[in-house]
Amino acid sequence: MNQFQYSNDKTLNQFTLLDAKMTDFSYSKHAHEEYSLGVTLQGRQDFFSQRAFHKSPTGGVIVFNPEDVHDGHSGLTEHLEYVMLYVHPSEFEPMFKALGYTKNAAPRVASPLLNNPVLAQQILALKRLTNNGNYTRIDGEAALFNIAHSIIKQTGCAIAALSISSKKDTLLLKAKDYIMANLVNDISIDEIAAAATLSKYHFIRLFNQQFGITPHQYVLNCRINQARKYIESGFNVSRVALDTGFADNSHLNRHFKRVFGLTPKQYQLQLSL
Repeated sequence: MNQFQYSNDKTLNQFTLLDAKMTDFSYSKHAHEEYSLGVTLQGRQDFFSQRAFHKSPTGGVIVFNPEDVHDGHSGLTEHLEYVMLYVHPSEFEPMFKALGYTKNAAPRVASPLLNNPVLAQQILALKRLTNNGNYTRIDGEAALFNIAHSIIKQTGCAIAALSISSKKDTLLLKAKDYIMANLVNDISIDEIAAAATLSKYHFIRLFNQQFGITPHQYVLNCRINQARKYIESGFNVSRVALDTGFADNSHLNRHFKRVFGLTPKQYQLQLSL
């Protein structure tokens, strides 16, 4: 039995995901315009790429650069299950620049088969976001930015440092003010960068260097802190998620628990004892 399920990014249309299960299907040799990043979930995926044959075991990470010719099929008698993420280089390019990649040509990963648990978890985290459907634009951008960072690290390219002038510092503070004034809205990094009158990924890089946290992480942190204040003030927990910019209660619960070890309801109940 062979199953192929494709889904698009519903927030910014920046990527496509494939969930695949196959037993007797073989891909013909082909190439994509996009970066293709996959994780083998079950079985083994055998393929030819970059003039060599490769065998991706369960947990293996596959990276095809744009225009890398490859094929693929199950390498075992059991069925093969994997997820594949497709991202056009035009989507990654400004992220690479934000990370200090200065070459004109797109970065290329040397080997199509990696043992990289961090990148595997980042790809699967993006898959979970898409499957759940309850995520904000900030969540989607942050997940994709983390993957871009792993690609740069995998190429071994050095990340150049930036100097921050007093003018840029003022602009970044304006961005923080904009975030606090718009926490309840489903804001994007584009909108925050516009408030600081900086290009999107130059802004991300400056913000991260100045404050030690990406703007994605900062927005999430502000939302969690605001939710905590509401909860401690006795607000109805069911309303807190919408009042602090989370997609829904489960979205708030997931992030709140990662910080405090408890769901908002559990936290509020403990304070009331």
